[in-house]
Amino acid sequence: MRDSTYKRVKEYLVQRGYPAVPDETYDHIDEWLEWYQNNVEKFHHYKLYNGAVMTNQERYKLGMAKTVCEDWANLLLNEKVAIKAGKYSKRLTEILNYNNFRVQGNRLIEKAFALGTGAFVEYLNADGQVIIDYIRADMIYPLSWDNGDITECAFGTAKMLNGKEVIYLQMHRFGKVDDGEKKDQYYIENVYIDAKSGKEIEAPEDIEELVFTKSAEPLFQIITPNICNNIDLDSPLGISVYANGIDEVKGCDLIYDSYMNEFVLGRKRIMVPISMARRQMEADGISSPTFDPDDTVYYLLPEDKNGNNQLTEVDMSIRAQEHELGIQKSLDLLSLKVGMGAGRYKYDSGGVKTATEVISDKSDLYQNRQKHCIVIADVIINMVRAVSFLDTGGAIDATVDFDDSIIEDSNSLIDKNVKLVNAGLRSKLTAIMEINKCSEQEAQEELERIRQDNQITGQDIDWTGGDDDELDEEDDSPEEKEGEENQDSDDSKSGKAPDPGDKE
Repeated sequence: MRDSTYKRVKEYLVQRGYPAVPDETYDHIDEWLEWYQNNVEKFHHYKLYNGAVMTNQERYKLGMAKTVCEDWANLLLNEKVAIKAGKYSKRLTEILNYNNFRVQGNRLIEKAFALGTGAFVEYLNADGQVIIDYIRADMIYPLSWDNGDITECAFGTAKMLNGKEVIYLQMHRFGKVDDGEKKDQYYIENVYIDAKSGKEIEAPEDIEELVFTKSAEPLFQIITPNICNNIDLDSPLGISVYANGIDEVKGCDLIYDSYMNEFVLGRKRIMVPISMARRQMEADGISSPTFDPDDTVYYLLPEDKNGNNQLTEVDMSIRAQEHELGIQKSLDLLSLKVGMGAGRYKYDSGGVKTATEVISDKSDLYQNRQKHCIVIADVIINMVRAVSFLDTGGAIDATVDFDDSIIEDSNSLIDKNVKLVNAGLRSKLTAIMEINKCSEQEAQEELERIRQDNQITGQDIDWTGGDDDELDEEDDSPEEKEGEENQDSDDSKSGKAPDPGDKE
């Protein structure tokens, strides 16, 4: 259905005069989708000749394509990512929670890294609520683009309408329209196409064919991994994070399949001469076999010409260690190809595990994560502007604070800031902003509370002690200082040492 949907949409768009993204791009999307779904027909299913007939075989799968995308999604949009929009933050949180953004947003990034492209699309429903749609790559059809940025786009989905298969096409276009104001703005065309003929049909009664957004900014945002599309350099669509690592994904599955077959084929067998497996007559007259026919450890073997009646045990050795080393090497190569650096995944008796230690800021993973964060932050900020425009009529800017605990844990961050402040190399205000991940105004308020309490809750640190000591020294009265100076002068003139008894 996906292939036919794409062809119908493409034919319709070409008839409307829009440029079509080359078929090659969508062919690769289908390939990446098969690997993401962990079921590649041409690779995981094969035939093997057993000496008599061809047998159908299915490979054991490690499923690393999906694991890699899950890992990237968790590194980029997890529960610790903070989206702040000033006074609008509370209302924004309500809208995001209503749209299940924390869950669906993470899943969209996972699918975008698997298929190369994804999109957020915002609109108002019939009840006036702001809705966020999460669109995957095979439903995205660029209409116009500039320097790789998609400025107009169509989003298509297959549906059933009155018992007929149709394609719903939502086209976001930009231009000067006559809605009473005659200004350049984005407007949305809602189009329904017959899935078989590809001809446009009448939309349902409750669907407006043309919607004026009154926005000069698009109500959609495109997500792609921040890597160059080397399959089609002119395509506005992205590529899968493992697009250039398919061979490494295959290697993981091939070695894992061999590893599993090592245990399947290496089962202990006992070769039993057929004469020893004949049925014997019990005392009560009931005939029963010598061995349990359902016991797979025994294999009946015709006797040789010498009538050898010995039982023969076949116990093949399992090359577990060699296979485990091979799997680990394949995982290291794959991790390197998808931008996570070697050593991200470990294979042990429990399966594939992800390294959870703190990431060095000089590692490949850190640098590639920061590169991807540029795209994700821009997408989220523009999504907030679209959401706030639909909700209030004005676009509101936001900031995105990513989870840096994977790079530096909180205790190390606090220790670093304390040392810098004590050495006079950083202000207390900047330290509080970095530790608490807050704005300058919030840090100033916190610093004022610290000065009042003269302590930081939960930490045995006093950054204001030095200031108080200086104030105490300044509070010494001039009379006391003058008296001390006169006493010292008298003692000096008399030529006698001060009496130790005079000291308190």
